[in-house]
Amino acid sequence: MKQATSEIRISTRGQGLQNITSQVASWVKEQNIKTGLLTVFITHTSASLTIQENADPDVCEDLTDFFMKLVPRSHTAYRHSAEGLDDMPAHIKSVLTNVQLSIPVTGGRMALGTWQGIYVFEHRDRPHTRRIALHLIGE
Repeated sequence: MKQATSEIRISTRGQGLQNITSQVASWVKEQNIKTGLLTVFITHTSASLTIQENADPDVCEDLTDFFMKLVPRSHTAYRHSAEGLDDMPAHIKSVLTNVQLSIPVTGGRMALGTWQGIYVFEHRDRPHTRRIALHLIGE
């Protein structure tokens, strides 16, 4: 059984989904593990990870719009606002989504569906640099 770990840094553009599939897929390929399990983990509390459709960009735009309506900014709804009006909504959005993904690896590749991609879901207004930890175990 082999294990590999790494970290990638992603510069986001502010709120929205950013496809990181190619960066993760390249790293998985370099590890030469044919069968295993990949864990992808974001080390932040105001951004998250998701697997989503990678064919139509409208899906990502609609998801961003939906979450903005679901968890609105407010001067009065939240106690925590130390980092701005988008801060507490960003924490709530990350609770409602995922900070960790588990993806099977078969044939040396992630077992994603045809239309699936891995995305960082940035919940803050401003651009940030996000750290994503990768761990692959298998043979």
